[in-house]
Amino acid sequence: MKILYGVQGTGNGHLTRSRVMAEHLKNTELDVTYLISGRTKSKLFAMEPFGNFEHREGLTFVTENGKIKKRQTLQKNNIKQFLSDVKTLDLTEYDLVISDFEPVSAWAAKQQGIDSIGIGHQYAFTHDIPKDGGTWLTNTLIQKFAPVRFPIGLHWHHFDSPILPPIVDVKLSSSNIIENKVLVYLPFEAQNEVINLLQKFKNFDFYIYSPDLVNEDNGNIHTRSPCLTGFKNDLIQSKKVICGAGFELVSECIHIGIDVLVKPLAGQMEQISNAKALQALGLGKVMNKLDSKICEIFLTSDIKLHQANYPDVAKHLVTWLKQGRWHEQQELADLLWKR
Repeated sequence: MKILYGVQGTGNGHLTRSRVMAEHLKNTELDVTYLISGRTKSKLFAMEPFGNFEHREGLTFVTENGKIKKRQTLQKNNIKQFLSDVKTLDLTEYDLVISDFEPVSAWAAKQQGIDSIGIGHQYAFTHDIPKDGGTWLTNTLIQKFAPVRFPIGLHWHHFDSPILPPIVDVKLSSSNIIENKVLVYLPFEAQNEVINLLQKFKNFDFYIYSPDLVNEDNGNIHTRSPCLTGFKNDLIQSKKVICGAGFELVSECIHIGIDVLVKPLAGQMEQISNAKALQALGLGKVMNKLDSKICEIFLTSDIKLHQANYPDVAKHLVTWLKQGRWHEQQELADLLWKR
C-alpha cells in the first residue's frame, strides 16, 4: 500500500507524534511519503524520520504576545497558492492519504476521491468533548480545515466516544530528576515577559525554549533555541513544566508524570478547550495569562498529578492501518483504553 502522510508543521505537536508514527511505519511493508506544510521549510528541524519529504506552503496562523492576530493571519496565508497546491497535488499513485490536520493533502484526497484518514487531536473535536472559546467560525474551521473520510481523534480521555489515547513515545520516562528544574515552552508569548516573570523565582532553574531565543545561561534562567534532543533531555529531568495548552507536550507530561501548568493561546479554541479538559480531568493546572501568583503556587506546591502510562498507540494504529478496517474505530479505542 502506498500512502501519502500529511503533517501540519505549525507548532511542534503534529510533528512530534508523526515522528513516533514514522518510526513504526518504517518497519512495515507500507510505502509512505510525507508532506509537511504550515511552516517555512528552512525552519523545520529534526526531520530525519520523514526521509525525503514533500513540502507545501499550506496554512498557518500569526500570534503576538500570546494572542492570535486575525488580520495578520489572513494577510499571511496565500489562499490562491493553497488552492493551487491542492489542485496540483497528484494522488493517482497513492492508495491512501493520512492527515495529521494537514490541509493540502486532506483537501486533495477529498477532491480526487482518495480514501483519507485523519489522525490527530483536532479530530476529537467532532465528538462531544469539553469545549470552550468557540464561535461558529472556529467550529467551522476545525471541521473544514483538513476534512477526511475516517477521522481518528486523540485525547486524554475517551469521553464515551471512539477517541484514542495520545500518541507518545512510550520509551520516554523521567530520568535523573532535578528537584528545582523547570522546563518552559511558551513559544507564542513575548519571551522577555516570560523571562521577567520567572527570574524572580530564584530557587528554581528555568530552561526556556523558543525559536526567538539563543543558547544562554544567566543565573537561574537558561534560554535555549529549538533542539529536539536537548528538549527531550531537559523534559525527562524536570520536576515541573510550564507550557502552552497544546496537546502533545502536555500528553508527554501526563505520560511521564510531570506536573504541568498551561497557559492557553488567547483566541485559539483548541487550546482554550484543552485547558478546560485538563482541569476537568485533574491532569494539570491553568493560568489564562502570565500570572506570577499562579506560578508561585504551582512551583512551590507539591501537586502530584495522575500519571497515565499510555499504551503504544502508534504501534496499534499501524496494525489497524494494515488491516484496512478503517470504519471500525470503537474496537480499537476500547482495546487501547483498557491497556
